[in-house]
Amino acid sequence: MKQLSSHTLRTLSMPLGMVVGALLCRQIVALDSWSSGYLTPLLIFVMLFFTYCRVDITKMRVTMMHFFLFAAQIVGSVALYILFLPLGQTVAQGAMICALAPIAMAAVVIGGMLGANIENMTTYSLLCNLGTALVAPFILSWVGDGECTLMQILSKVAPLLVAPFVAGQLCRFLTPKVAGWVADHSRYSFYIWLVSLSIVVGRTTAFVIDHSATEAKTEIILAAISAVICLAQFALGRKIGAKYGDTVAGGQSLGQKNTILAIWMAQSFLSPLSAVAPTAYIVWQNIVNSYQIYKKRD
Repeated sequence: MKQLSSHTLRTLSMPLGMVVGALLCRQIVALDSWSSGYLTPLLIFVMLFFTYCRVDITKMRVTMMHFFLFAAQIVGSVALYILFLPLGQTVAQGAMICALAPIAMAAVVIGGMLGANIENMTTYSLLCNLGTALVAPFILSWVGDGECTLMQILSKVAPLLVAPFVAGQLCRFLTPKVAGWVADHSRYSFYIWLVSLSIVVGRTTAFVIDHSATEAKTEIILAAISAVICLAQFALGRKIGAKYGDTVAGGQSLGQKNTILAIWMAQSFLSPLSAVAPTAYIVWQNIVNSYQIYKKRD
């Protein structure tokens, strides 16, 4: 009964977290402003530190699965832009950014809960985010209005990606007992992530309200397209992962996106309205995650 209660709580926690974030968007924006924007990065750092203390660096390997996942991300982003260009550049940009965005940093946390190999996912998370920083400037400069550089994207992903990984590995090496305790309590990383999810949803809700465009039809199209792309990426990722013995890792790696980075890229280098697509993607990917957690019994 206790296990069932815990399972139910985790299943409902993501949609509830999103609802709380949306309802308290003004308070969340005020809190985030008070912290000078450091609250979310701090939560992400702690969340990943808990997870990375479980990662055995000697088991990390680059595999062909990683290559095919990254290829699907890059090729898919270009293909989606071309496919949706007849509907207008804004729609095409929104579809493209939903695919171009790299794996979410929290994907390792969710993947671990679902039974994925965390060393496998950690390897891909590092490679994918750094690889995206190399490739994205060319794509964004091609389809967008502003000039994007490698350092602009690295400044967004590297500190929160590399720092907790290095800290976790140093903890394992220097204080293995502490690392063992942290690893044994890594389930807390999920609840830390829920808080950060509520903050992200609150910030994006406030943005949508404050920048509500008159182009409601375009916004609906962008939200609908992002739902289709979300489901397609989870499905394709799971197919790729299944061929290499890690279905869950494949699905989370390609389907769960770094939407914070995607929204920033859309607002900075593309039509601001295209940010509606990755904003809606937050909802869709967490509905998928909630369903997967529901299906995954302890």
